[in-house]
Amino acid sequence: MIEELLPDSVVAVETYGDDEADQAPLYPEEQAVVARAVDKRRREFAAVRGCARRAMEKLGVPPQPVLPGERGAPRWPEGLLGSMTHCDGYRAAALVRATDLASLGIDAEPHGPLPDGVLSPVALPAEQERLALLAARQPAVHWDRLLFSAKESVYKAWFPLTGKWLGFEEADIEIHADPGTAPHGRFRAELLVPGPLVGPRRLGHFEGRWTVRQGLVTTAVTVHHP
Repeated sequence: MIEELLPDSVVAVETYGDDEADQAPLYPEEQAVVARAVDKRRREFAAVRGCARRAMEKLGVPPQPVLPGERGAPRWPEGLLGSMTHCDGYRAAALVRATDLASLGIDAEPHGPLPDGVLSPVALPAEQERLALLAARQPAVHWDRLLFSAKESVYKAWFPLTGKWLGFEEADIEIHADPGTAPHGRFRAELLVPGPLVGPRRLGHFEGRWTVRQGLVTTAVTVHHP
């Protein structure tokens, strides 16, 4: 499902459910990261790394550890960049050669409303107004959850380019729905702080795609080289 949101140069691997067979054996340095974690966290950590290692193999790169770096961002093998996501019953990893893209971010969330009190700190007033209009036209989509997922994907694409935090209030996202039976579309994130330099170009916005299927909201952002 995530693959359809990404360019052909990106390799995406995803798994559904909570099958023990999907969990990759962890390298010792990975085991140390989750040694004190609860069982659910350890299983998710192993399963999403199983996806990442299968994506590495598809790109012709020997499978190797994926350790969390600064602010938990995954550290990828030299020459690769990527993004991972997991929620209940779903894990995915997307990898690409660094020569093909400048950055990418993916996110998956259960397709349900955000918990009470979460939307206000996540959404700018203008975003909340646009969500209300979208909900009036397509009430079957949980637009608040979609906005949250889009902001997560934006952050995951932003951080490798900057090494800096990006707050929810520092990107103004406008979501567009494409025509069709299955809800899907695009979004544009206007950066409200100085954007990263990609080559000679300073980015002022990110572009992304989204879809709602199989009880999930998935979003993806890709940043191309100049």
